Amino acid sequence: MAVFNALREQAQAGGLTTWLRKYAAKVSRPIFAVILAVIIGAIVILFTSPGALDARFQVVVSAYSALWDGSFGSMASLSNTLVKVTPLILAGLSVAISFRAGLFNIGAAGQMVVGAMAADILALKEPHWPAWLLIPAMLLLSMLIAGAWGALVGFLKAWRGAHEVVTTIMLNWVAFNFTDYLINGPFAAPGGSEQTIALPPGAQLPQLTTVYNQTLGQFLPKADPYQYLVDVGLFLALLALVVYWFISRRTAFGYEIRVLGENPRAAVYAGIPTKRNILLVMAIAGAFAGLGGALHLMGQFPYQLIATTSRIDPTGFDAIGASLLGMNTAFGVLLGSLLFGGLRAASPLVQASGISGDIVLILEALVLFCIGSEFIPALRRILPNWLRFTPIRQQQTMPPSVPVVEPDIEAGVNGSAEESREKVPLEVVTKEVVNESAGGESAGIKEE
Repeated sequence: MAVFNALREQAQAGGLTTWLRKYAAKVSRPIFAVILAVIIGAIVILFTSPGALDARFQVVVSAYSALWDGSFGSMASLSNTLVKVTPLILAGLSVAISFRAGLFNIGAAGQMVVGAMAADILALKEPHWPAWLLIPAMLLLSMLIAGAWGALVGFLKAWRGAHEVVTTIMLNWVAFNFTDYLINGPFAAPGGSEQTIALPPGAQLPQLTTVYNQTLGQFLPKADPYQYLVDVGLFLALLALVVYWFISRRTAFGYEIRVLGENPRAAVYAGIPTKRNILLVMAIAGAFAGLGGALHLMGQFPYQLIATTSRIDPTGFDAIGASLLGMNTAFGVLLGSLLFGGLRAASPLVQASGISGDIVLILEALVLFCIGSEFIPALRRILPNWLRFTPIRQQQTMPPSVPVVEPDIEAGVNGSAEESREKVPLEVVTKEVVNESAGGESAGIKEE
C-alpha cells in the first residue's frame, strides 16, 4: 500500500510539473513581449529627451509613473481604464474568434459602428418603450445587424474567395461613411449639428456607482458618480468572455474552427463544413463587435453618435493587439484589453506631465512587434532544457503483448520490404507517429 501511495504521489507530482511547464510556455511569450516593449520604450524616451543623462532618466521615470497613475494608480484611474476596456474586450473577442479559424478580421471598427448605429436608430424610433424592453432589444439588434455585416465578409471569403483582410478594410470605410450619412441626415439632431439626439433615459445603461448607491450605498459610504464613470456594460463584457470560452473550448463548433485554423486541408479531409464555419465565425465576430459598440453608446456620456468620430476611434484596431497579446484565449483577451485600455486611459495624464502622448502608440506598436518577432523560440534554442518551459515528452512504451521486431535488412534488400513491415501492428506504428509529431515543437500544433 505504501508503495502504491508513493507511486501515485510521484505521478501527481509529474503531472503538476508538466502542467506548470505547459502554462509557463503559454504566458512566457506575451510577458516577454510586454517587458521588452517597456525596455525599448524607455530607450526611445532616453535618446529623444533633451538635457543631461540624469535628466533623461528622470523623464523616463516620469513617463512610466504617469502611465501607471493614469491607468491603475487610483480607483478613479481604474474606473477610466475600465471604461476603455469594456468595448475593447468585445472587439478583442471579435478578432480572437476569427484568428481561431485562421481568419484575420480587421473589420471590428466598422462592425462596432454599425452595431451602435442600429441600437441608436431603435432607441430614437421607439423612445417610449420601457427600459426592460428597450435595452435588451437594442443590444440584440446591434448584434444581429453587426453579425450580418460580418457574415457578408464570411460569404465573400467562403464562396467567392475574396480575402478577408481586403473586404474588412473596405467595409470599414463603407460603415464609417454610411453611418456619417445617417448621423448628418435622417437622424441628425435639430439645429444641423453633426450628431444624433441623445438616447432617452430608458435606453441608457446605469453606472456602477448608481447601482452601488441605491443598494449597498444605503448602509456604506456613497460613491461619487462623476468620478467613477464605469457602467454595468462591464459585466456584459465579462459575460461575453465566458460565452467565448464556452464556444471555443466546450462545443463541437469550437473544435471545428480550431481545426480549420490549424490546418484547412485536414478540416476538409475530416468532413468539417469549412464554408459554413467561415460564415458563422465572421457572423459571431461581427456580433461581438456590434455589442461592444452598442454598450459604449448606451453606457457613456454623451449617449449619442457624432459624425466622423468613428473613423478615429482606436478601439477596433487596438483589439487586434489585445487578441494577439492574449493568444486568442478568453483570459488572455481580458489581460490584453486591460493593458491597451490602460495605455489609452493614461494618455491624457502623460501629455499633461509634459511628455508626448505618442509614447502610448510607441508602446502598443512595440508590443505587437515583439509578439510577431518570435523572440521566445529563438531563446529556447539556446537555453538549457530545464529553463525552456516546454512540456516534458513522455516516453511511450510498447505493450508487453506486442513483440518487438527488429528490422530485417536482408528482407529489405533481397526480398520485399513489405514482409518486414507486416510484423509490426498498424496501431503501434500510428501511435508512434502521433506521439512523435505531438511531442516536438516543430509539429506546429498550438496548445490551448
